[in-house]
Amino acid sequence: MGEDGAVTLYNSIAITDAKTSPFSLKAGLTQILRGGAIVEVTNAEHAKIAEQAGACCLIVSDPSQQGISRMPDPSLIKEIKRVVSIPIMVRARVGHFVEAQILEAIGVDYIDESEAIALADEDNFINKHNFRCPFVCGCENLGEALSRVREGAAMIRIQGDLSGSGNVAKTVKNVRAVMGQIRILNNMDEDEVFAFSKTIRAPYDLVAQAKQMGRLPVVQFAAGGIVTPADAALMMQLGCDGVFLEPEIFNCSDPYKRVRGIIQAVRHYNDPRVLVETSSGLEDSNANLNLSEDRIEQFAHESA
Repeated sequence: MGEDGAVTLYNSIAITDAKTSPFSLKAGLTQILRGGAIVEVTNAEHAKIAEQAGACCLIVSDPSQQGISRMPDPSLIKEIKRVVSIPIMVRARVGHFVEAQILEAIGVDYIDESEAIALADEDNFINKHNFRCPFVCGCENLGEALSRVREGAAMIRIQGDLSGSGNVAKTVKNVRAVMGQIRILNNMDEDEVFAFSKTIRAPYDLVAQAKQMGRLPVVQFAAGGIVTPADAALMMQLGCDGVFLEPEIFNCSDPYKRVRGIIQAVRHYNDPRVLVETSSGLEDSNANLNLSEDRIEQFAHESA
């Protein structure tokens, strides 16, 4: 893959010169998150708990879930930046490059161009080569992942359930889809890669690089429904580099124990003894994450 992307101008003004913000530098900044858990928080108290539990990064989100969800209030981001020392990631709406400009000006470490909040532009993603800050983008398959990398994403979030239901099934399905397509690609002759890249609607050079590497060319995390140590270890054993944890994990009597257990499971995902230890004594914590009939009906209605 090329070192830099071409700079596209917004309103005839380049936000950043790509030569001063090479893609390799941004990709290197996301590499430091490998083997860790990124914890979503909505206030400073949860941010402190997540940091103490060993989170590699925090993703700050708006505590208000009513109406159209947007970039969180900059004052909340600044407050959390003051109380923790680990990297901060914040969501911007898909295609909303002005929100991304604001977040970069605040000094966040990573920007997540996220479909988990409202879309600002249904047809166009942000040209991430225009920013100094590394971007994270979501995908459900290999074609989407490589298309986002072409736009400048330095990290891929393989996204599952977005409803906060605690159901990991869709995440497993999408992770297996990405990994399965890469395995198919690895077994192809070089001549077949051209047709495959057209089939998945991805840039040929990135498809060829994924074939050569046997994986995505950037860090790949899993997100959606990961609420137990076993869920986290499953994602790691399927080939992910880390996991995103949703704010629902704080809805329990001992959030530190839960977050710490999941983070330990990410770090020791191949050690059954550690997984037994981290999974023990969480029954009370799991209670608020189980779906009642009312919540099942609610999620079914929302997804209809």
